[in-house]
Amino acid sequence: MSSSSPSSSTHERPRAPERAGVGRPPSAFRIGDPIGGRSFLLISIAVFALLFAIWWASTATGWVKPIFLPSPGAVWSKMVELALDGTLWTDAGISIYRMLVGFLLASAMAIPIGIMIGCFKTWEAAVEPLVDFVRYMPVVAFVPLTILWAGTSDLQKFVIIWIGTFFQQVLMVMDSVKRVPTDFVGLGRTLGMSETKILRRIVLPSALPGIWDTLRISLGWAWTWLVLAELVAATSGLGYRIVVSQRYFQTQTIIGYILLLGLLGLITDQTMKALERVFFRYASRH
Repeated sequence: MSSSSPSSSTHERPRAPERAGVGRPPSAFRIGDPIGGRSFLLISIAVFALLFAIWWASTATGWVKPIFLPSPGAVWSKMVELALDGTLWTDAGISIYRMLVGFLLASAMAIPIGIMIGCFKTWEAAVEPLVDFVRYMPVVAFVPLTILWAGTSDLQKFVIIWIGTFFQQVLMVMDSVKRVPTDFVGLGRTLGMSETKILRRIVLPSALPGIWDTLRISLGWAWTWLVLAELVAATSGLGYRIVVSQRYFQTQTIIGYILLLGLLGLITDQTMKALERVFFRYASRH
């Protein structure tokens, strides 16, 4: 009969197998591993610098002809010229105005509807299948109809942006509301809170960070649908200038305006992310 002390039995427990030469993966390949803000910024800048270097090298060596891809210097010179004569600022101002109005109209309607169908099953049954039905209809197919309805005015651009964002926003807001834990709602009822108070004090604070994410994502769609509308039916704006430049093979303007659209989108997206950290500190994500 043999006896063993607790300490000896502890040492006898089987260990997880270790393979020779296999260590902890680098930070870039560890899921959820955080990095500092400075490192994040440096990596982002490095990616842009690499793409710019590839662009410059492709044009400087003659690998790509200027008619297909003008050099960075040619694009910069053209954009400076358009900025100095006011064309660039006029086009950008008109497009920003159209995008903001269409996006705000869609958001102002989608948020309350999404909250309602996310909270109440009766309203979900009445609204959600219809929204699902319409959102699969291609926005491009509505362009000819909107021209018939509103001509080529700004109203037509608002309608296209609204169609392209509203229906998607409704369902995404609904999903954000449904992610609120049912235990939170049950706690509110246990405390004797009315349905209105539960909605205002529990559901909305919990769902608002997700709703803000919905707005940030759909803002990118609004830019896309705006350019589509301006490419097809417009007499001003960034999309209109791209179409005019295509007719005269002015690829410097086309590339410059595409880059400008990307820059505007990046600025609006990063602004939304910064505001999220200010408005929703209680739900901050690292």
